[in-house]
Amino acid sequence: MNQEELRNCLYGCYVTVPTMFRDDDLELDLPSMRQHIRFLKKGGMNGQNAVLLAGGAAGDFSTLSFTERLQVAETVIEEANGEIPVVMGAQTTSTRELVELASAAEQLGADFIQISAPFYFANTEGDFFDYVTAAAEASNVGFIVYNTYWTSAGISFGLIEKLVKIPTMVGLKWASSDTTRMVFEKVVDNFSDRLSIIDNQNRFVTSHILGARAIELHICNHWPQFGLQLWQLLEDQKYVEAQKEMVRVILPYLQLWAEMEEYTAGDGYLDKLCMELVGLNSSRCRPPTRDIRDMFREKARQMLMQCKTPGVI
Repeated sequence: MNQEELRNCLYGCYVTVPTMFRDDDLELDLPSMRQHIRFLKKGGMNGQNAVLLAGGAAGDFSTLSFTERLQVAETVIEEANGEIPVVMGAQTTSTRELVELASAAEQLGADFIQISAPFYFANTEGDFFDYVTAAAEASNVGFIVYNTYWTSAGISFGLIEKLVKIPTMVGLKWASSDTTRMVFEKVVDNFSDRLSIIDNQNRFVTSHILGARAIELHICNHWPQFGLQLWQLLEDQKYVEAQKEMVRVILPYLQLWAEMEEYTAGDGYLDKLCMELVGLNSSRCRPPTRDIRDMFREKARQMLMQCKTPGVI
């Protein structure tokens, strides 16, 4: 696919698929991951309204070996079966490993990879530009650049201007630390005609008005129909109704997540607990993220019931 075709595939609900582990030894539970992709498809997700991210932060990428990352991506790609576009998480601290991940993603049949600035060291913008360029030269998959400003360095407006010239860069997963000078809005407004902007900041109404084409929504993992209904409200420009639905369902979810962050770090643990509470196969996250299930199970159950989530056990 060319750049425009790839960009058009980045559309709708951007779903971060959790990586499942066996509870006894914390090895990969790939059959449960296959079952989960089938659940998302049965819930209405397809190539016209969703994109799947395999091995992102909520997919425990930081605790996976290189081989496991490929196994996770391959499982999601096979089960998606061309019916939903798949992004392979490619976040790493090493340019060499990024090149290997990008090449492997193309061989596995992923549509995109997700890249963010290397973490631990506070890399410069020049470092990051060379990092992305090296991967672009090694693979023809579409690139989604993720602004994980909280891990090392944020991406400036000027750097996006340079990155957008890379032919395979088609997406920007966008959040901004700025809350007063409308940096978030400036980027969406200026680049939505050249990139598929994925809103990672829960400012879905604003970003959609300005041209964003996708929303990251963890809730899809246990309630895909909610995500699709919310996206349709945005597409129909029913912005008041969409904002009210976000407050009704997403706000309680985020409030519980914030409480959990006082106990452990990581990502995806609330996704997994909610999945368990609606009867899906699930698991804990790998350490160092601690198992939160017993401590927060009842609070999560009450939150889901308050939001009128279907199928709560």
